[in-house]
Amino acid sequence: MSRLLPLAVLAAALSISTLSQAAEAPGKTIIIPDKSERAYTQYHYAPAIKVGDTVIVSGIPAGGPGTYTEQVRRMFLRAKATLEAAGATMEDVIELQSFHVNAKTTADFQKEFAEFLDVHKEFFKEGYPAWTAIGNAVLLAQGAVVEVKFVAVIGAGKKMKVERVAPAAASK
Repeated sequence: MSRLLPLAVLAAALSISTLSQAAEAPGKTIIIPDKSERAYTQYHYAPAIKVGDTVIVSGIPAGGPGTYTEQVRRMFLRAKATLEAAGATMEDVIELQSFHVNAKTTADFQKEFAEFLDVHKEFFKEGYPAWTAIGNAVLLAQGAVVEVKFVAVIGAGKKMKVERVAPAAASK
């Protein structure tokens, strides 16, 4: 009987711990900015999801009329509006993933990346996000030249710092 009591106490403690963790878990809010309803109702994906202070923006394609630069700039403006709808800013962006379709060779990719980077610099002045750029065969959005996914943490841009770590001294 003395062994059963500690097991019962342990089981109760684990149950209380699990309940308190569930009560503390942040909820998920789906953000549907203006002109994005079709993404959610027809294609069944959230344009953005907010969990606690983290905002994940689904890939936004750069397409439509105009030059490559104009298409990419519109894409960044849509991303900015989506982030703002969720309470975040471009300064709060901590990660980008870009998917490029026009880059068939390394040289093409370098050229396109340079054009993309010129627009990127308009939206990210300092405190740059982590970034993965991927050459891709096709995108769901027909005619899109690139698509970018964004991750932001609300308020992170206000507390940003750049820490450069000096190389370790060579051992003798």
